[in-house]
Amino acid sequence: MVPLLCLWLVTLNEKTASLPVPMRNSASDDNINMAAPVALHLEFGGGAELLFDGVKEHHVTLPDQLDPWDMKQLLVWIKENLLKERPELFVQGDTVRPGILVLINDADWELMGELQYELQDKDNIVFISTLHGG
Repeated sequence: MVPLLCLWLVTLNEKTASLPVPMRNSASDDNINMAAPVALHLEFGGGAELLFDGVKEHHVTLPDQLDPWDMKQLLVWIKENLLKERPELFVQGDTVRPGILVLINDADWELMGELQYELQDKDNIVFISTLHGG
């Protein structure tokens, strides 16, 4: 009796493995769950601009992706695409280093949800370093 049971399970697995996979109907299906690109104005000040080749203002467009962009993802994108030197002076772990003030549309990012803030098209994000050598 056991061999018959095993044979039946193998047959069942072979049948389920060959079930058809749903196919997309059109190219428009690719964009159903995609978040639109996000255009941002980024500013770096208080010495933070020195980590970005001295450029204080950057107008960037983040590409579309499956999930909406948030601040945590933006920091990774900045580190990979804009930051030119000494990342340890700008990021620590998955957030900004202590001593970097972050403003989202002129409001402290702590009031906006910090890393979880969902970026909106045309947001103005400002990073100001309060760390100064001496």
